[in-house]
Amino acid sequence: MINANKIVGDYDIVLITLDTLRYDVSQQLFKEKRLPQLQKYLPKTGWEKRHAPGSFTYASHHAIFSGFFPTPIDQPKQERLFATQFAGSETTNTNTFTFEQATIIDGLKAKGYHTGCIGGVGFFNKRTALSKVFPSMFDESHWEDRLGVTSPFSTKYQFQKAAKIVQQNQQNRLFLFINISAIHQPNYFYQQGAKEDSITTHAKALEYVDSQWEILMNAFKGRPTLFLLMGDHGTAYGEDGYNGHRLAHEVVWNVPYAEFLMNEK
Repeated sequence: MINANKIVGDYDIVLITLDTLRYDVSQQLFKEKRLPQLQKYLPKTGWEKRHAPGSFTYASHHAIFSGFFPTPIDQPKQERLFATQFAGSETTNTNTFTFEQATIIDGLKAKGYHTGCIGGVGFFNKRTALSKVFPSMFDESHWEDRLGVTSPFSTKYQFQKAAKIVQQNQQNRLFLFINISAIHQPNYFYQQGAKEDSITTHAKALEYVDSQWEILMNAFKGRPTLFLLMGDHGTAYGEDGYNGHRLAHEVVWNVPYAEFLMNEK
């Protein structure tokens, strides 16, 4: 169990949501050794299976930003890493970094962190009042078409943007959030010859994300960093007649989770 109170102030913190990533797909790729870069950092058993806090991006991210990460299935009352003060909470303890503010973002700002957001899906594109909600929480936020769901190279550009933010904040502790858009529909272009999205192209999209992973790791080389990786929700590709998300099906609720430290002090 990571003690978040020993992390805050001494480590950078990187929170990554792999938008729409399903647990079954991500764990199968891990078992088949099709994630060679991520495999260097994930536990020997692969991804942890958890339950998403929401069935679509907007709901899930509000929970995540307040410290309600996807819930451990076997231990739903497991101590959380981060938590806003809340009367009656059953998931905070001595290892939990507890803050007065309503979000992790503001809680870390109060501790002197510079906060950055690299958007992905439409809820981060800053084109409408709704899609400005999340970006406005951060000291700096970034979105452009090449970071979004229609770009086949979105993860490359997102990680390159992350590297620039790190370079510009050599003297600051960073809380960096990245919403990975590549796995979200449309993702058919990651499978040669595919014309439609499918569970196969969903998997291929995650392989693409893995192929770009070292850009991000190299950016934080030498900096003590806590990495938090999680699906915000999954998505259906015809299972039991369901397609998409914002619905109550196990492929939507079951998501992967991982956390690890790099360059530990």
